[in-house]
Amino acid sequence: MSDLTKLTIAQARDAMRKGDTTSAEITSACLTAIEGADALGAFVHHTPEIATAQASAADTRIKAGDAPDMCGIPLGIKDLFCTKGVPSQAASRILEGFKPEYESTITSQLFDAGAVMLGKLNMDEFAMGSSNETSVYGNAVNPWRRAGKETQLTPGGSSGGSASAVAADLCLAATGTDTGGSIRQPAAFTGITGLKPTYGRVSRWGIVAFASSLDQAGPMTKDVRDAAIMLTAMSGHDPRDSTSADIAVPDFEAALTGDIRGKTIGIPKEYRMEGMPAEIEKLWEDGTAMLKDAGAKIVDITLPHTKYALPAYYVIAPAEASSNLARYDGVRFGHRAKLAHGDGITEMYEKTRAEGFGPEVQRRVMVGTYVLSAGFYDAYYNRARRVRALIKQDFDKVFADGVDAILTPATPSAAFGLGEMTNADPIQMYLNDVFTVTVNLAGLPGVAVPTGQDAQGLPLGLQLIGRPWEEGDLLNVAYSLEQSAGFVAKPAKWW
Repeated sequence: MSDLTKLTIAQARDAMRKGDTTSAEITSACLTAIEGADALGAFVHHTPEIATAQASAADTRIKAGDAPDMCGIPLGIKDLFCTKGVPSQAASRILEGFKPEYESTITSQLFDAGAVMLGKLNMDEFAMGSSNETSVYGNAVNPWRRAGKETQLTPGGSSGGSASAVAADLCLAATGTDTGGSIRQPAAFTGITGLKPTYGRVSRWGIVAFASSLDQAGPMTKDVRDAAIMLTAMSGHDPRDSTSADIAVPDFEAALTGDIRGKTIGIPKEYRMEGMPAEIEKLWEDGTAMLKDAGAKIVDITLPHTKYALPAYYVIAPAEASSNLARYDGVRFGHRAKLAHGDGITEMYEKTRAEGFGPEVQRRVMVGTYVLSAGFYDAYYNRARRVRALIKQDFDKVFADGVDAILTPATPSAAFGLGEMTNADPIQMYLNDVFTVTVNLAGLPGVAVPTGQDAQGLPLGLQLIGRPWEEGDLLNVAYSLEQSAGFVAKPAKWW
């Protein structure tokens, strides 16, 4: 078979079982593609020996007829996931040289299912960012370019390396994490599918923490069917994670009938932001029409506390980050600053963190420490928690009224150029999360699906938000939207 790297998970699974190709062949093709894609900055730690061994084992399993769906599928793993014996830095200097002696639950489950690890993927430092420009490894680059232009574009963040690698066919799929949109926004920027599951659906154990009540891992894939297949392998109760839900894992792929007749789709008026580009507005209208033509009932809904979501998120997330990142002190693991004669423990903490954390991480830690401090805890953090509860109530009411899924834009624009936001107010960058943070605050599942292109040929995505624990139904609506949109565009190779 030719173009093995362009296969979807489902296509590769079926081809390997028919004997048309092998995991070793697909893995070799991916490794070759990765070697020629340094310009994208997607893969930051290469593991060809591990990949080759895992592919060989997968082929043996497939021949024996004992092969789960993910068996033999070559993946990229975001650098936020701890992988035994392989550098796991969270794209930060402070974790330089850290090689865990354990495997994250999700990567363990994927490898147990026979998946193949090609290497670790670039990301924003500690998952803090919307453009993959805060990484110690340097920028990840979007494989897409504006028509007739050579400007390098962001693949989005924080899972920018994952998005770039999947869009450029360097791997068949990748793991991502989503704290405020870090799977869905980069998926929309690169023309792939990105799924953030219900909070608690997948284990967070062994994933470097950013904001523990918001973080959730998920699949980044070439289409909706692949997201369903990969989510099934990633899901399940983990007793080591106190936030992991002990709830049955259905066969998400089996839910993909494409039949959404009688489903009710909500269109929230609060997501019609002032100054929204006409292309995003039209994309939303077209997506609404596609779902209506497929037999869904379209209703206008209101989520009145949406306008408070970004401020609440940027209080809660930094507060939790300041607590989680306190463990990086130069004592137990990772980077330790060189100390001058007479320096004590306080100086070691200060110098290590000043050297190890980048500017965006430092900014969020300082904001988080401030909002948790005496005198400000009630004014900021507790108030943000109350707003979060109101945002969740908005969604609860809409779902109780019979809405099955909610359709919104995924991002306020197409991918922007690397460096174009360098001198902007940080809040301008934070606005990239305007359509996605509510999903994390409410703990809901959300999926970004590529549905069109802008005037410059860049991909644009829509977001579907589902009921908690009903990823199967959500993915089926996404599958219908995907079928109607017929998005098949790929970036022209320049790297």
